[in-house]
Parts: sequence; C-alpha cells; structure tokens
Amino acid sequence: MTESGTGLRARLIDVGVELVAAEGAQALTLREIARRAGVSHGAPRRYFPTHLELLSAIARRGFADLGDRVRPALEGGDGDPRAQVTELARVYLEFALDNPGMYELMFRHDLLESGHLGLRDTSLPLFGLLADLVGRARPEADARRTAGALWGNLHGIAQLWHWGSLQLATGDEDFGPLLDAALLAHLGPEGGR
Repeated sequence: MTESGTGLRARLIDVGVELVAAEGAQALTLREIARRAGVSHGAPRRYFPTHLELLSAIARRGFADLGDRVRPALEGGDGDPRAQVTELARVYLEFALDNPGMYELMFRHDLLESGHLGLRDTSLPLFGLLADLVGRARPEADARRTAGALWGNLHGIAQLWHWGSLQLATGDEDFGPLLDAALLAHLGPEGGR
C-alpha cells in the first residue's frame, strides 16, 4: 500500500517538526528527514524541490503554533491594548524559550527573504497584530517602528535568555522583569503618556 502524496508531504513536515524540537534547526537535513520518515533520500524532492521549501513548510508550522497560542492570550485584557501587548509579548517569549529550535528556524533570514516560499505571508500578520496593538496603546507613536523596536527587544531577550546571558547579567530568575522593562521602554508608563 502506498502513501498518498499529501500524506507523505505532511509526514515529512511532521518529522521535520519533531526533529527540530528534539535536535534543533541544524539537524534539519533532507537526508535525515527522509530517513526518519522511512523514505528514500530523494523522496522529499518530489514535494519540496528545494531544501528551503521544506524548511519553510516546517517553519510555517511554528508560526501556526505561535498564532494558536497568541489568539487565546489576546482574549484577556478587557480589550486594553497595553494589556494585550503584554500578553502577546509574554506568549512570544514563552514560545521562543520552549521551542528554541523552531524559533531559530522561523526567523532565519534566508527563509524569510525567499518570498516565493510564502513564509513572509505567515510571519507578517503577527507583526501587523503587534503594530496594531502598539498603535492603539501609543497613538502618538509611529506604530510600525515602535512595534519593530519592541519586537527586536523581545527577540534579543529570547536569545540572550536562552543562552543564559541575561540571567547572569541581571540576576533575574525569570524574564518577567525584563519584559516589564521592555514594555516600559517602548510603551511608556502604564496609564500615562
């Protein structure tokens, strides 16, 4: 009995998601994914003509997972944009720290720059959501730039926390105080401008 093309395509992505979770983004070779999926090393090329296309499909799963985590987090906060930015940022940091291999893959420049792979269409709506919330929290600011600066700050916190650098430098045991400082820096004090 042969597996349908759609089934094998999904299985290759599933194997890639499992592999990146277990061993990190560097383990995502076509040969290893094919081996773990139980197919010849050439089989992935039937569904993913380039390695980047398979990596992008795996990264899209990461963005879908992050989106699934963000949606319920934004339902709280009574519609207060600052509270929603806080929740979005907290979920983002938790996702990055719980899924370091996937997080690394999702923001690889070569994947995001390969516009024909559609990954930007998956990542940009999340940034748009952040920019919209920042714009509502700080209507006087350039929302996209402020959101970009906040996102850069969050990305740095995630990377440096993952490496253990921030814990050493700040003595913090969790990223909460750093998140508070980043929000204060980019959104200003709560309840004031």
